[in-house]
Amino acid sequence: MATGDAITVTMIDDHPVVLAGAEHWYSTADPPIKVVASGAGVETAWTPPGDTAAVVVLDLQLGGRPPAYDELRRLVEAGRQVVVYTMRDDERTALTCMDLGAFTFLTKAEGEEHLIAATAAAAHDRPYTPPALAGAFGADTAPDRPKLSLREEEVLIEWFQCESKELVAQRLGITPRTVSSYLDRVRVKYANVGREARTKANLVARAIQDGLIDVGDL
Repeated sequence: MATGDAITVTMIDDHPVVLAGAEHWYSTADPPIKVVASGAGVETAWTPPGDTAAVVVLDLQLGGRPPAYDELRRLVEAGRQVVVYTMRDDERTALTCMDLGAFTFLTKAEGEEHLIAATAAAAHDRPYTPPALAGAFGADTAPDRPKLSLREEEVLIEWFQCESKELVAQRLGITPRTVSSYLDRVRVKYANVGREARTKANLVARAIQDGLIDVGDL
């Protein structure tokens, strides 16, 4: 896992040149990001040392098979932070990955800067929305929107813009426990309409889709 400045990654991609290139990018990051395991199959993330990494970087298209949505779902359900990193750049694929609980969605065309930034954000559970995903959100109609109270929206937006629940509590004049209660209610409401949001990053994605906040406000 991420400890202090040390971020660990498991990379899953069936193109050796992609694995080698990404590992080089990570090694030159500041601070460096360590690839603890890499391979062409999702089993890399389930076996040592890949099962200990803070972040899983997953290519959707492995071995010419259909998109690895089932594998993505399993990783998310196990509590892993997954950055989808793929040649696919269509909006439907991006939104499907986010609906399944991916931390974020990157196209390989977005390159070194966004891969490093997204990986660091995932390790520390800080929201990150790269350009392709922002475009997909802008095109999404998201019909199943939960009905949030004004106070729930206020707490949610403050949390996106603060480092901690304690700071949200100070700004709104409530207790950290009350902040947690509001956020739990929001998560339940999203789950009830079939749009689960387990992490802060997932909640940010939902809020952008639903027009509660703009990418530029983060």
